[in-house]
Amino acid sequence: SVMELNLLKEMADMSQKVIKSYETINQIHDVDIATSPKTQVYAEDKLKLYRYDRETEATYKTPVLVVYALVNTYKMLDIQPDRSYIKNLLNAGLDVYLIDWGYPTKSDKFLSIDDYVNGYINNCVDFIRKKHRIEKLNILSICQGGTLSVIYASLYPNKIKNLVTHVTPIDFSTNDGLLFKWSKDMDFDKLVDACDGLIPGDFLNQGFDMLKPMMKVQKQQALNASLEDKDKLLNFLRMEKWISESPDQAGECYRQFMKDLYQQNKLVKGELEVGGKKVNLKNLTANLLNIYATEDHLVPPASTTPLNDYVGSTDKELYSFKGGHIGVFVGSKSQKELAPAVTEWLKKRDK
Repeated sequence: SVMELNLLKEMADMSQKVIKSYETINQIHDVDIATSPKTQVYAEDKLKLYRYDRETEATYKTPVLVVYALVNTYKMLDIQPDRSYIKNLLNAGLDVYLIDWGYPTKSDKFLSIDDYVNGYINNCVDFIRKKHRIEKLNILSICQGGTLSVIYASLYPNKIKNLVTHVTPIDFSTNDGLLFKWSKDMDFDKLVDACDGLIPGDFLNQGFDMLKPMMKVQKQQALNASLEDKDKLLNFLRMEKWISESPDQAGECYRQFMKDLYQQNKLVKGELEVGGKKVNLKNLTANLLNIYATEDHLVPPASTTPLNDYVGSTDKELYSFKGGHIGVFVGSKSQKELAPAVTEWLKKRDK
């Protein structure tokens, strides 16, 4: 009967698909991410400071330091050669340094925002300033790394020339994102104590998954659609690898970040103290390029855009990127549009 024939045809198609899927998977031996060559130039505790290798001299006078979030890893910025934000910066002629925060262990559980800002970031900035014999450098920062960099640039205005922030939470009073809603009621002291001072990376990733319940279904669909196409499957696996490598978080810093910022919004209120110093955003005078993503479900635009109203910079710009939190770095639009816009903005301010 027709029905039986259709069923047989479907089964044949299915087995063809399975065979093709196995062939595709067998072609993949290693899933590499973050392959742009770089050299370690400084290290402290778990932190490594890298300088990306250049085949030609940089055409920009001012080197740039990339400060990523403590959550997940910087490898998102160099996920694969044809979708690498880092590569775009290098191709434009920038001298690029990057902080790899490493993987905190129990011995790091008491690290605070003070340690990250006045310790690690400042030591990396000073290393680069000394090496290049310059007063000020550029910082290019991402998400939570942007919040830390904004705090840093407010405390050390004489060391930063240009500050670029990407999808950076600043004003935490918004209830636009689920993360912002949830965090208002959580007992973070209890959480940090229950985790014995080290917040597992997996725990945070599960939390992020819950923010977008349909994500799991979309992921499964993306995987099914990519099983017969090696390049698509590699794209999928690279992202999964990046997520699976998420580091744990130093409990003290996490506690302060969630209580002082998410819950009490101290940064924009001028009440945040870091290392015994009040952080006044008016002291941030570096040229500022503040980039937000219109479809960001993790850091809603309402949390990012107010930064420009609080800083003391005279040269400040707000840049709207049509896309989501991760698309800012890995989408094809990012390669064609955002990276050129950022490098062009820096070029004009490279005197």
